Amino acid sequence: MKDAEAGVVCAEEGSAGLARLNRPKALNALTFAMIERLEAFLHACAVNPRIYGLVLEAEGKAFCAGGDIRAIRDMATNAPEEANRFYAAEYQHNWSLACFGKPHVALIDGAVMGGGVGVSLYGSHRVAGENFRFAMPETGIGFVPDVGGSWFLPRLPGKIGLYLALTGAVCDRADAHALGLATHCVPREGFAAIRAAMVEGQPADTVLNALHEPPGSSALEALREPIDRLFAAPSLEDLLRGLEREYGPWRDFALATLDTLSARSPLALHLTFELHRRAATFASLKDALTLEYRVATRLIRHADFAEGVRAAVIDKDRSPKWTHASIGAVDADLVASFFAPLPAGDVPLAHH
Repeated sequence: MKDAEAGVVCAEEGSAGLARLNRPKALNALTFAMIERLEAFLHACAVNPRIYGLVLEAEGKAFCAGGDIRAIRDMATNAPEEANRFYAAEYQHNWSLACFGKPHVALIDGAVMGGGVGVSLYGSHRVAGENFRFAMPETGIGFVPDVGGSWFLPRLPGKIGLYLALTGAVCDRADAHALGLATHCVPREGFAAIRAAMVEGQPADTVLNALHEPPGSSALEALREPIDRLFAAPSLEDLLRGLEREYGPWRDFALATLDTLSARSPLALHLTFELHRRAATFASLKDALTLEYRVATRLIRHADFAEGVRAAVIDKDRSPKWTHASIGAVDADLVASFFAPLPAGDVPLAHH
């Protein structure tokens, strides 16, 4: 398959591997072919002694709005084993990127969400342009923040990671830089200079440090007090009760957060909360991806995922009818079933 057909254009130029996501009309949503091409190119760059590092960028206004959820929904309905292979390939690439020993510079402007985070976050450098917008909005489509979300989100300061995971709140580049999700902030017009410097084999840190512009104060940081306090609740039910009871200066924030959560899939909220609870036991990103694979391959077969995708990208009515009327209606045994071991041999990640 030609690169353009795969949705990714890859080339070696000078000392750099250059990869460009190339499905701009689809907001560069990841397909199985794109993930396979990125994985193959990453390995080729890893073993090529002439390649100093890899640059990942994107065509169009969005960097990558996530996986192609319409295609995944179709696969889950008509060819569920193909859907499993999609997630195995995607999570394998996330892990391969984390193991990549050379500089990996992602030039990110516009939306970077879900799967787009997975193909960029684990590289050595994440450069945020002025239109950078980060989110893990999966609970809104009846899914969970995956691609290692249960690894990196709980390791953000305080309880911000759980807040982002449950609500799908959007971070601008000031937020992302404050949280370490972005390593540098450079206007989009500076991306060409970064690419050229990588082609010449110039040290990435030197180049990026020289171009970095302070992004200003983070609005999310200003919400740390209520987030850290309210999202420290021992259960999802306690968290919602805390939001309902909040008075004083953070009352409006609490009510807005309640409104957001009330629109999300109750099952997905429970699964996300449980993933974060288990995150404390993870020894590595690989552990997180392995558990997420269990949850993801089961959840795409659940009615909430099909309904969430329908409401978001098919009918676009933004009014999903979830299986459960409230978080209190979700049975604990159902939640636990998503985490049960998979059949022997169904393992998503290879060793590196």
